[in-house]
Amino acid sequence: MNFKRVAFFFVIFISLGSQAALAEKAMPETAPVVPGVAVPEEAMSVDDILNHVEQRYTGPGFTARFTQKSTIKAMDITDMAEGRVSIKRPGMMRWEYEKPEKQIIITNGASLWVYRPEDNQVMVGSAPAYFGDGKGASFLSDIRTVREKFTVSLEKGEDPACYRLKLLPKDQTLDISAIWLSVSVKEFNVEQIITHNSYEDETLIEMQQLQFNRDIDDAVFSFDIPEGADIVQLEE
Repeated sequence: MNFKRVAFFFVIFISLGSQAALAEKAMPETAPVVPGVAVPEEAMSVDDILNHVEQRYTGPGFTARFTQKSTIKAMDITDMAEGRVSIKRPGMMRWEYEKPEKQIIITNGASLWVYRPEDNQVMVGSAPAYFGDGKGASFLSDIRTVREKFTVSLEKGEDPACYRLKLLPKDQTLDISAIWLSVSVKEFNVEQIITHNSYEDETLIEMQQLQFNRDIDDAVFSFDIPEGADIVQLEE
């Protein structure tokens, strides 16, 4: 079994989190987002950008294609993968890896399943233990928690079509040194996520074909363990 891929995937998930419910705090007033219409870059502060991103992700859920590049520096290993992801608030995620081998990571916000069909093996654990509020911000299922868990700054990026945000964790106990988000200037989509840990390992995820305001059935985020599957309990 390729524990490397599973373990390294958890590194980024701990940084992203997936347990907190939608924040109910009032947002500062900001102009409505009109997809396809760019806001002048010189007029945008970090708060402005986050406000627009939060508006973009206010729907019940979204789906996307993704590619992932994970690098473990000390071992000089780089792993490439791709697939599709479904996210529903609060705390529900389904990552379906299609290449280089099939693997599914599912959480309903309470339970966690990692299924490898080729091995008929299921890793089972508690979602809060890996994605809980104490482990990091749940910004995929509630992007507003970025403000709560990270100090955010605006950096100059290489791509003029994207804002580049640097996130530094407020809680230094997290195994995360920094996260960079590339946010599209025109639509305020989070198109790229780069995560570094304290060992200088890196995970890069790029999102394509994002579809917002998807009311995804809760059953998508549940998993029935196949008969005869080898069950491995994840340590908390």
